[in-house]
Amino acid sequence: MDHIVRIRTRADKAAFAELFVYFAPRIKAFLIRSGASDALAEECVQDVMATVWQKSHQFDASRASVATWIFTISRNRMIDALRKVRRPEPEELPWGPEPDVTPLETLALQQDAARLSAAMAGLPEKQRKLIESVYFGDRTHSQVAEETGLPLGTIKSRIRLALEKLRHSMGPTG
Repeated sequence: MDHIVRIRTRADKAAFAELFVYFAPRIKAFLIRSGASDALAEECVQDVMATVWQKSHQFDASRASVATWIFTISRNRMIDALRKVRRPEPEELPWGPEPDVTPLETLALQQDAARLSAAMAGLPEKQRKLIESVYFGDRTHSQVAEETGLPLGTIKSRIRLALEKLRHSMGPTG
């Protein structure tokens, strides 16, 4: 705790260096054990220690020990970093107003919707309900398996069969 007080009150670089030498390898090992790659762990360590320097005034000894505070920052940084790594890149967004849809395009969309509706109605009820749950109800295969009590493999097989039937019904010769 003395190190944090010295950093907070005097911007003591020697106290920070001692904290860095002590905590950096421990944080890195903690992050790697938590699933971070070596490079990600190293990046997080640097970010965590910079945060300790910049936000030492936020440390509250009545709420946590220095180690708990630092490892909490570490855990949060790793979660943020993993989210960033796993987040897909956004698609390129067009600038300006959307182009007007022509009457012909509107008609084609309406016809496609009608064909899909007819194709869905032609599916066996069990397959139709699964397609509706997954694609229109925004549920995962695992969630549907839990809700129905069916094995995950059965859910996936029925969905695959339903999609094949829909593809056949919606195909060019539909």
